[in-house]
Amino acid sequence: MSDRITIIGAGAWGGALANLTQINGSEPTIWSRNCGQILSESIDNRVAIISAVSMSGVRAVIEQLTGFIQPHQIIVTATKGLDAQTNLTPAQLWRNAFPNNSIVVLSGPNLSLEIQQGLPAATVVASQDSVAANKIQEIFSSPKFRVYTNDDPVGVEIAGTVKNVIAIAAGTCDGLQLGNNAKSALLTRGLAEIIRIGQYWGGKPETFYGLSGLGDLLTTCNSPLSRNYQVGYGLAQGRTLSEVLGDLKGTAEGVNTTKVLIQIANQHQIYMPITVLVDRLLQGQITAQAAIISLMSRDRKSEY
Repeated sequence: MSDRITIIGAGAWGGALANLTQINGSEPTIWSRNCGQILSESIDNRVAIISAVSMSGVRAVIEQLTGFIQPHQIIVTATKGLDAQTNLTPAQLWRNAFPNNSIVVLSGPNLSLEIQQGLPAATVVASQDSVAANKIQEIFSSPKFRVYTNDDPVGVEIAGTVKNVIAIAAGTCDGLQLGNNAKSALLTRGLAEIIRIGQYWGGKPETFYGLSGLGDLLTTCNSPLSRNYQVGYGLAQGRTLSEVLGDLKGTAEGVNTTKVLIQIANQHQIYMPITVLVDRLLQGQITAQAAIISLMSRDRKSEY
């Protein structure tokens, strides 16, 4: 019998995930706010529930499902972001609401449009429950989508979340036409920031060099398909943040993620100079050109 699953979110990412599960014969039900169905009824007899909504919608979805999810159902979070009210990750929100369920994080270098075009890609499914991770690996794996398991859901989730901030900086770099040398330096030092705050959250260092870390960073920071990249590129062209966001098809999670990261970094004295400048750029406190000058003129220091 094929696996019956529910995918919450009918955007480009939710649609791409649905297409992937169908390759292996799964029967996905796609739910959205406008589908006319009651969410709690859409998860009956489902093996897994995949959340592919934007960060702003996660808590609302959880509230609608409270009291309806059964302990045997696997919850998969495919959202990259941080909750502005609690500073929690999507997986932490799901775990707090459903402590008896297995939570799996799905994250990697996965541009929705390329997946929908049938181009090859790879991703990571991470959970402390290896049986649940293996099941989700089975559901999504196909000749064009390679799925790896991982036992570090915190690291996988934080890597995919924080890289969106670095992608804004990367788009700014390209928008200013600063060249490959500057771009490589930016990504390398950006990865250092991801690892630094990722270890604060409890992530394993090696996770950040994998698909969900370095892999996702390279993809998001080098593709115009990335909404976060588009934000940085637009700001570098002299456009306002509201103008750039108004033209985006979907949510650039890095914008809100930056605000939360700054709060956490300040509270725990975590050194994140790129994130600080991205925050100032988003708030209109500094120009893209001035941000680059600030990065280049910092105090001399050892690389490690």
